[in-house]
Amino acid sequence: MKELTKAEEQIMHILWKLKKAFVNDIIDQIPEPKPAYNTVSTIIRILETKGVVSHKAYGKTHEYYPLISKEQYTKGFLKGFIENYFSSSYKDMVSFFSKNEKLSAKDIEEIIEILQTQLKEQKEK
Repeated sequence: MKELTKAEEQIMHILWKLKKAFVNDIIDQIPEPKPAYNTVSTIIRILETKGVVSHKAYGKTHEYYPLISKEQYTKGFLKGFIENYFSSSYKDMVSFFSKNEKLSAKDIEEIIEILQTQLKEQKEK
């Protein structure tokens, strides 16, 4: 999956929320200052070439919809992020965030509980 720019991600978040939308619907969801119609239309066409958006034509008007779910994109994005910044090591990533993000004791306890549940499920397989 190709990486998306911040502007492309912003459009995708709107499409995930709305499920399907015309360009004007998307512009309505963008905070001020709103981009030009042509700007949004161009970004959507780029998203189509990347294979993450498609459309249904109604004459000259197009209704756009996502081809991938937010979950699919998130998984791909995080995989690339961990590969690029932590040499594919989830342990290094968790260590980095636990040391640098000043997690609360409650957050750490919840993370440990999640990991213990996953460890138990893997051992049962």
